[in-house]
Amino acid sequence: MSETIIGAMTALVTPFKNGEVDHAQYAKLIERQIANGIDAVVPVGTTGESATLSHDEHKECIETAVSVCRGTKVKVVAGAGSNSTREAVDLARFAEKAGADAILSVCPYYNKPTQEGIFQHYRTIAESIEIPVMLYNVPGRTALDIAPDTVFRLFDEVANVYAIKEATGSMERTLHLKAKRPLLAVISGDDAINYPIMATGGNGCISVTSNLLPNLIADLIHSAQEEDYASSKVISDRLYDINKVLFIESNPIPIKAAMYIVGLIDTLEYRLPLTPPTAEHMRQIETVVKQYEIPA
Repeated sequence: MSETIIGAMTALVTPFKNGEVDHAQYAKLIERQIANGIDAVVPVGTTGESATLSHDEHKECIETAVSVCRGTKVKVVAGAGSNSTREAVDLARFAEKAGADAILSVCPYYNKPTQEGIFQHYRTIAESIEIPVMLYNVPGRTALDIAPDTVFRLFDEVANVYAIKEATGSMERTLHLKAKRPLLAVISGDDAINYPIMATGGNGCISVTSNLLPNLIADLIHSAQEEDYASSKVISDRLYDINKVLFIESNPIPIKAAMYIVGLIDTLEYRLPLTPPTAEHMRQIETVVKQYEIPA
């Protein structure tokens, strides 16, 4: 297995223009992440509205991310999950062939498989490729939890399963995972608890907020990696307001609105069933964003 990917990572938004993916804008957003110290970008995850992209669009976004990051130190952890194991395998193989450094694979949603089904799903995906695999546990969206024992089994038995993006919101879960498998990379999937997860042994984050403030998220994670937890906490406290408002509606509704407000994306477009924020929420987002200096 090639090197594992940890540190400060950004769950990229997918910009649209006239209903289509705006690849020119997408490339600029990724270049900005590279310039502001992010370790890896994550195309076509939850924040990237992957649920409403066609398979061709999904694959094109991976290709764009790989192309922009080629020749830099920034890695690509490609979203390659599905509730269909066959589809997930297809996306994983494509990501590997396209040059992604690793994949992020969401827990199979809707089907509600057993823990054995989850294990077999991930083992099949991981054994179809050679690049590293990060599990993605987000029960609030999938209606299913990857139980710790299933995580341990996958980590122990499948060579390229190296990490889990934990978006349960539970600090106890992180403590459990790291206590029992110290070498498992636990990646924060909730910006509000990036700092405490790092302070209790976590290995990085996949951030929504870093679409807007990549410099601060990078500094928070890198300070913690250097065991400078005092500096990391100062940054975490500074980010409290923006982290909170960016989840005032379902992600990625608020982050796209914030990026539009500050001029990082040219048009405020979503794919249905996602819709723009309410007028009141838009005002709240605008008020909070004014508290921060947005890097170029």
